[in-house]
Amino acid sequence: MGVHIIIGKGFGDEGKGLAADYFAGQALSNGKSCLVIKHNGGAQAGHTVDRENSRFIFHQLSSGSLQQGAAYWAAPFLPDLYKLPEEVSDFQQAYGFCPPLYANSACRCVCIDDVLLNMALETARGKNRHGSCGMGINEAVERSRLAEFRLTLKDIAALTAEGLYHALRRIRRDYVPQRLADLSLIPDHLGEYGALLQNDTVLYNAAETMRQGLSLVTLKDDTILRQYDEVIFEGAQGLLLDACYERYAPHLTSSRTGIGYPLSLAQTYCPTQPIQAVYVTRSYVTRHGRGPLPYEGQFPQERYPIHDLTNQPNPWQEQLRLSVHGTPEEFLQPVREDIAGRNVPERALMVTHLNETQNYLCTVSGDLPPEQWIPSYCPSDMFDTLYLSDSPFIVRQVSF
Repeated sequence: MGVHIIIGKGFGDEGKGLAADYFAGQALSNGKSCLVIKHNGGAQAGHTVDRENSRFIFHQLSSGSLQQGAAYWAAPFLPDLYKLPEEVSDFQQAYGFCPPLYANSACRCVCIDDVLLNMALETARGKNRHGSCGMGINEAVERSRLAEFRLTLKDIAALTAEGLYHALRRIRRDYVPQRLADLSLIPDHLGEYGALLQNDTVLYNAAETMRQGLSLVTLKDDTILRQYDEVIFEGAQGLLLDACYERYAPHLTSSRTGIGYPLSLAQTYCPTQPIQAVYVTRSYVTRHGRGPLPYEGQFPQERYPIHDLTNQPNPWQEQLRLSVHGTPEEFLQPVREDIAGRNVPERALMVTHLNETQNYLCTVSGDLPPEQWIPSYCPSDMFDTLYLSDSPFIVRQVSF
């Protein structure tokens, strides 16, 4: 066993939930303990794990949960305690249990006004929307830059529900007006969002629910990694949405989506464990949200009809957009940039959703089975292992 770092190679929605479920299942079948680490993004993640008779979309619980994998929120994760109780309840009702959930006390928390500001701003942008999920992630990051308005898990753990209400009220009183001004938003022009930003009951309910959410979490520090045989880093979004991937600005996430942070954590706390970076991609390319999508319109949907049950049209991200992979150099470039200057002992590629494209990898130059495309177009030292998924719930390892 060892460490697997799961990274989306594209714009998100690549199949990272399937990957986490697979590696957690490998640990379970070998009688090993497993910890799945959420280390970037927050509740906006929607990682689907399918079974023959069920499916579950994970947001803050780990996608290794069905395989008994414990979950850990590392410090950069941005939890939404308001939304957590519903997810835990849904999972327990569906499967009758819920693995332990641990968290670093330094995690910065999303609060209700972050979400309302996010929704108000994205609505006000109209045709110039960025494609945000409307979940308040960037607003939480911006607010947390100011120490006096930052709310960490540690801070909330020290407060009663009433104390948390007053903390949220102070943010609304002393921070939100200036943030609205910075965003050129006028409260009276924001419709329902403006009304909610002035509704005190919203804060009462948020405080009560956030305290309920905190009761579902056990605070730990990063040394928890040493207690498990298998450690899986379940990344959110993809390399092309990384906060520093300027090529696609401003349509980016507020978090770092690559190998940097998880590799550092693994090398610190699991120094003797083998580490494998697993870059995940669909057999085609998707983007759910605004922003550039190279080769958009070239995906042959008449040949491969796609019906994505997770990424449904919504007011924030609109329709799921489809495309094909670019040239071999374009295919490899995000991975090259992610590993540049880093000691990444083993690299793997996982291609998912092959069942939707008749087991072909769809590229601008034509379609080929990945078992042929990878050895033909990738340098021999680029990937050590190839994982393929030609069903919604099965992954197989391929030698090449």
